[in-house]
Amino acid sequence: EVDPSLQALESRQEEILKRLYELKSAVDGLSKMIQTPDADFDVTNVIQTDECSPLTTNGADLDLMLGKDYGALKDIVINANPSLPPLSLLVLHSLLCEHYKILSAVHTHSSVKSVPENLLKCFGEPTKKQPRHEYQLGFTLIWKDVPKPQMKFSIQTMCPIEGEGNIARFLFSLFGQKYNAVTSTLIDSWVDTAIFQLKEGSSKEKGAVIRSMNAALGKTSWLVGNELTVADIVAWCALKQTGSTNAVPSNVQKWMKSCENLAPFSSVIKLLK
Repeated sequence: EVDPSLQALESRQEEILKRLYELKSAVDGLSKMIQTPDADFDVTNVIQTDECSPLTTNGADLDLMLGKDYGALKDIVINANPSLPPLSLLVLHSLLCEHYKILSAVHTHSSVKSVPENLLKCFGEPTKKQPRHEYQLGFTLIWKDVPKPQMKFSIQTMCPIEGEGNIARFLFSLFGQKYNAVTSTLIDSWVDTAIFQLKEGSSKEKGAVIRSMNAALGKTSWLVGNELTVADIVAWCALKQTGSTNAVPSNVQKWMKSCENLAPFSSVIKLLK
């Protein structure tokens, strides 16, 4: 038989270890914020918010994908230029908040003189913040004078990932969807097409892409298959940002309305008003 006093001692030890892990997570998070490379947090304006949406995805899935230790908060830090906001990342942030407990923050780097109020509040109005260890993921957006969006994840051990399309692919992967090789390739192709032709291409290139989109959307509800993917998010944002939504073909119009009927797109719609 196990000695009751020994059981009580083990139980107390487990409780102490749990508290130590929680304390470690808070210290690790603060350490990352302080040691962020190239003075990302040399800020002139700070607004912090958090999203507390009900979790519809098992938190263990996120832990598995990110290699999260017990009680440790992971941080995603994104630098973006306010002159050309990466709209798809705002949609993806809203989607992530529907699935996980996200500690969200918006900062202004000293390299930027001023940032419009709507960009400072792109994650919504500040709400009561919970203890840091209660969140599953940190999502920090820094408005900074950079040529293209940059993402740092595990910021002390990796080089930045550059480009809105690449960052969007990473963020969407956190939902855990699995695709076969053909579907994955199609999604990647549409993401690149949206960034390099719809968003950055000539008017002739944009016209050709919109025609291709109309043809694809005549066969399926979304750009790839019958469910929303990162391709739809990036393409929709590119169309909205470049003002290419006027007089688009019927299939594209219907698809755009389908996107806009989803709650995560509302943050960008409000931003563009």
